[in-house]
Amino acid sequence: MTKFYIDQHGCAKNQTDGELIAGFLCKNNFELVTDPSLADFILINSCGFIESAKKESIDAIYSIKKTYPKAKIILTGCLAQRYADTLLESMPELDGIFGNGDLSKIAEYIKKNQRKTLVPAQKGITEGVRPYIYNYKSSAFVKITEGCSNHCSFCAIPLIRGELRSREPESIIKEITNLVKDGVYEINLIGQDLAAYGTGADDAFILQSLDKSCTEKNLSPLAKLFTLIDGIKGDFIVRPLYIHPDHFNVDILKIIKKSKKFISYFDIPFQSGDNSIIKAMNRTGSFDEYVKLIDTIRKELPESAIRTTFLTGFPGETDEAAENTKRFLERIEPHWSGCFAYSREEDTPAYNYKKRVSKKIAQERAQNLENIQSQITLKKLEKYIGQETSVLVEEVIRNDVDYSEDSSEGLAIGRAWFQAPEVDGCVVIRYDLDDQKMKDSVQEGNVVTVKILSVTGVDLDASFVRLQKTFDVNSKRIYLSQV
Repeated sequence: MTKFYIDQHGCAKNQTDGELIAGFLCKNNFELVTDPSLADFILINSCGFIESAKKESIDAIYSIKKTYPKAKIILTGCLAQRYADTLLESMPELDGIFGNGDLSKIAEYIKKNQRKTLVPAQKGITEGVRPYIYNYKSSAFVKITEGCSNHCSFCAIPLIRGELRSREPESIIKEITNLVKDGVYEINLIGQDLAAYGTGADDAFILQSLDKSCTEKNLSPLAKLFTLIDGIKGDFIVRPLYIHPDHFNVDILKIIKKSKKFISYFDIPFQSGDNSIIKAMNRTGSFDEYVKLIDTIRKELPESAIRTTFLTGFPGETDEAAENTKRFLERIEPHWSGCFAYSREEDTPAYNYKKRVSKKIAQERAQNLENIQSQITLKKLEKYIGQETSVLVEEVIRNDVDYSEDSSEGLAIGRAWFQAPEVDGCVVIRYDLDDQKMKDSVQEGNVVTVKILSVTGVDLDASFVRLQKTFDVNSKRIYLSQV
């Protein structure tokens, strides 16, 4: 049986593509291995969003080929989609390149064993079984849209993944239902922009389906989808990610407020707080409108956790513009924010913009925002001290007495509701190793109640209180802790 290994890079959307690829290959009698030295084929599931991500994927090609010279190397993912012919011609290390359109063609492509590119058209959304999850136990991403039609001037996503397409609500509900049955507790909804769900040029059938399934009218397509998801039976939580600020669906707030499943966590990539830069980014909002949006969210859901991102050094960003973004960050006080220096991407409108900002200044501005965010995050996290909260256990660090340290304290890593996978801080769980009930409770995939004791950087220290939910050990999903 032909063995394959997947080297994952990029965002959660690319991760779900990797999980689908694994499913399609296994369905066609390929065997997934977790040790790359055993693989006949190594698939590098690449990212091509910004320069640093591209470099990471390119470096992986050289490194993997050098370390595993006998394996054939297939490049998949966004970098493969965007630069297929160029990379195949310039990199003899590659034995093939497969884009990220119709992923169901991957098995047929590999079986042909030809050094060619295959870049399927960006149509529809690839769906399939995901028996392997590149994530921690009890957590999974669910993609509800593909592509993007916002066309922010700095962004290459429409070039890579095409225009917005939405996934049928019945398919989304079915997948979440199956994930919950298989023991998944945390459902993270993803797409380039969740707010755009159901608004694509070819999404008329999505709207018809929503109208048939959702009894509540006069709601946005996303709000209707949320209503349907909220009706799924089971003990699980739903975290919505990536909602564009210019058309944030405010009607989801009342649904989340009433729901016992949806959590009040919002990932809203503002990118800038300066009106001229926002406009140059091909966005329609403003400093005041974005502040009003955050105020609206917090008025409806006072305990909300907000995550955002900022892009520094965009062409034309003056010292005054950078100061406006700084003021904006200090005004909205998100729990978390990521700050990135502008990456000049060919074929995007901003590529030819004048008044470029040096990388050094862009990085200094990003660091400045990160320093401000560190203080905001500390203040936000300190409010949880003394409170009890639910935590999904991701990794057990010590679950046996460590005689070298003469310690009977168990340690585990987990996440609370206000911490999204991979991008936010974590909770360090401390418990008594002499208590067998505690040892049995603090296991990967379980949900436990903890009491927050202190803050260390972006992380929280906590003590175990009680077991809340046990992970289904008979789950059909196989979790691979690669990412």
